[in-house]
This record gives sequence, C-alpha cells and structure tokens, in this order.
Amino acid sequence: MPFVGLSRAVCGVFFALLLTLVAYSGSAAPSNSVSDFTTQTGAFLKKHVAANGSVNYAAIQKAPTELKALVKQIESFDAKAATAAERKAFYLNAYNVLVISSVVERYPTPSVMKLPGFFDTKRHKVAGESMTLNGLEANKLRKPFGDARIHFALVCAAKGCPRLVAEPYRADGLDEQLDAQTRRVLRDPQFLRRDDAAGKVQLSEIFKWYDGDFKAGGKTVLAYINQYLDKPIPASYKIDYYTYDWGLNDQR
Repeated sequence: MPFVGLSRAVCGVFFALLLTLVAYSGSAAPSNSVSDFTTQTGAFLKKHVAANGSVNYAAIQKAPTELKALVKQIESFDAKAATAAERKAFYLNAYNVLVISSVVERYPTPSVMKLPGFFDTKRHKVAGESMTLNGLEANKLRKPFGDARIHFALVCAAKGCPRLVAEPYRADGLDEQLDAQTRRVLRDPQFLRRDDAAGKVQLSEIFKWYDGDFKAGGKTVLAYINQYLDKPIPASYKIDYYTYDWGLNDQR
C-alpha cells in the first residue's frame, strides 16, 4: 500500500495537494457553455475597456491569462449545437476578443494597419474552423444574418470604429442590445457629423465600404440612419465621408 509508514499528517497533506491539483485541472479546462463564455467575456471587457471604448492593451499583455482562456473557448465552441441567436452573439463576441488578442500579440503598435495581414491573412480557429477576421465577419455574420447593425458592434481596434462597449453580446435580448448600440453610435457627434447650417452630413467610411448592407430592402443610407435618430436628416442633405482614423484605440 502506498501510504504504509507515513504519518497521518503527511498523508493528510498529500491528500490535500491531490485534491487541489484535481480542482485546478478542472477549472483550467475551457468551458463550451454559451453562458460561461458570455459571462467570462463580460468580466474581461469590464476589466479592460474604458467608458470611451479604449482598451488597456498593455495591462492585458502583462497578464494575458483571461484572454488566452477566452481564445481557447472560441476555438472549441460548438456552434452547431447553438441556436441562431447564440451563434450570432458568439461570433460578435469572438470577433472583438480575437481583434484584441491579435493586437496584444504584437503590441505595442500605433495601428492595426501597421500589422500586415491583420484582417485578411492571419487565421484564427473559431468553433473548430480556420478563418480570418474578414472571413468571420463576412461568412459568419454578414451573409447568414443580413443585419447591418453588426457594423456598429464589431470593433477593429481603431479610433474610427464605433466605441467598444464593456459588455458582451447575449443571445437573450440581442436585438435590444444591437438597437441600443446602433442608436448610441449614430447619435455620437464624433461618428456622425451633422451640419444643419450647411445642409450636409459627414459619415464614417463604414457606410461607403458596406453600402449594400445599409441599402438592403430598397432603403437609402439616410433612411437607414434616420430609423435611429430623434431628429431625422433631410433627404436633401449632401453626404460626404470623413477619413477613417486607423489609430489604435489604446488607453495610453
């Protein structure tokens, strides 16, 4: 017998250590639960994202354990077993987490545009599939859901992006969240720059790049925007686009 000749105290210490190791290994295993991933994403964002949407990349890089755990969950997530709403929320959260992870890997950098292949070459494992960030956006969100509101929820680590919110997207109440985020973004005078005196409005280049998404169903871009404004923009206003700011949304 393995414990012959050992004192009760020594056996007790050994047994306690064994239980600790078992407990630790169990807690370290990535969870495939939708609710667990959502909860842990929320805790991570709340800890590292400021009210203005900036991200504390330096702090994450120094202590990356939480981020790495989220990436592991993204890799092993069972999308086939999830509902449509769960998949949509998962892919929105996965995109934002993977953007942060990709920045942290090569931080410091003044902009993701200084990182070759950031969106279209670097591949990530997402729910068992290999894809780029552009592929995730196009094939897992834009094409299957046809919802232009995702452009206000996906944040590409740039100052010109909609501000990242310090909360995860959830399957339960996702439509309400996306509506709230869209209203928040379109009512931000830094994002939508309205000049009533001149009869014009300056839009983010997002509206140029994804023009077809906003015009789906026969809408004009202004008609789409006006759904979320208290004071609609007249159809006669001239539309222009300001230059996208690709500076990193860093807290520094």
